Amino acid sequence: MALNYIWIGFFLIAFVVALGKLIFLGDTQVFNLIMGSTFESAKTGFEISLGLTGVLTLWLGIMKIGEKGGMVQLLSRALSPLFVRLFPQLPKNHPAYGSIMMNLAANMLGLDNAATPMGLKAMKEMQEANPDKESASNPMIMFLVLNTSGLTLVPVSVMVYRFNMGAANPADVFIPILLATFVSTLVGLVAVAAYQRINLFNRVVMAYIGGLCALMGALVWWMMSLPRELLSTVSLMGANILLFTLIIGFMAMAMRKKINIYDTFIEGAKEGFGIAIHIIPFLVAMLVGIGVFRASGAMDTLIGGIQTLVAALGFDTQFIPALPTALMKPLSGGGARGLMVDAMNTYGADSFVGRLSATFQGATDTTFYILAVYFGSVGIKKTRHSVVCGLLADLGGVVAAIALAYMMF
Repeated sequence: MALNYIWIGFFLIAFVVALGKLIFLGDTQVFNLIMGSTFESAKTGFEISLGLTGVLTLWLGIMKIGEKGGMVQLLSRALSPLFVRLFPQLPKNHPAYGSIMMNLAANMLGLDNAATPMGLKAMKEMQEANPDKESASNPMIMFLVLNTSGLTLVPVSVMVYRFNMGAANPADVFIPILLATFVSTLVGLVAVAAYQRINLFNRVVMAYIGGLCALMGALVWWMMSLPRELLSTVSLMGANILLFTLIIGFMAMAMRKKINIYDTFIEGAKEGFGIAIHIIPFLVAMLVGIGVFRASGAMDTLIGGIQTLVAALGFDTQFIPALPTALMKPLSGGGARGLMVDAMNTYGADSFVGRLSATFQGATDTTFYILAVYFGSVGIKKTRHSVVCGLLADLGGVVAAIALAYMMF
């Protein structure tokens, strides 16, 4: 229901803002821009879904090899003590645990092309255990919010954009992004746990969270010990070496069990096309709504209102020019990326605004895109508290990014 109101809101707000611009400002092009945006966004949604087909086919085939070879089950058992507490409604040793773990690991390494197919597979497996096929289950919501929080250990793409924009040290946003996205994940986790009455103070849960904090601390120390010019290269290389090693591990386990790897890959790959086709209407609907909202000027109006409010409260407004990236990120990854590049181009890659925009870009993920794709892939219509918790995670990441930027930049 929440998604229904949000989608309608995009159109109604866009209409009111556009009508105001036409009547009071004489902007005769605003409705042309809106309608142009609807067609362009619909085309983009279809192209994204089409582009996902190949990636889905590849990774669902590889995941099938890991599943039949036993590697996925092995990895899921390692995290089973944590997962059974965060996903109490999923039966112990459920196959979704392996896909969830693989998805989160790929996201943490910044490997989006690998993460999405694994996430869609996890959703499909959780849907099988969902008693109400049209309503998001508690495990689905927990998983989606952990995705939208965007926990990333290696923000390679952001560092590459900073390098291309002439930043003196493209990796200087590494620690702020790492800490901001960690805050986002913790806020999302706490929000979902509060809704679902999950006890996060359990000794097992606290041990895993403490271990993750220690791992992140060690990773920051190691990354900061590298020469600055090698940081981005080493990060990307390390992530891809780890991923390809995992693929080889899947195959090795399957060979040990004397499984026909090629036939198994084809069996899993066949699922990819069907999933990609199924998400087209959901993705087109969401992207069109976002496009209309942006083309009408509603986003610019919102930013202007926030700046006026912040100034009236007596707070510093240096962060406001970077805010469009933060507000766009839950709606569109590509849109947020464009705004980040625009901020760096306008103010400079090494300016406060340029660095903060990059931190926003890496701190959270595209909440509404993920919601449309993941829930759309299994036909979920009632999103329950997923939108609220996902946006709270985004807010936590944004606030943390602003605070860290003022401290470090």
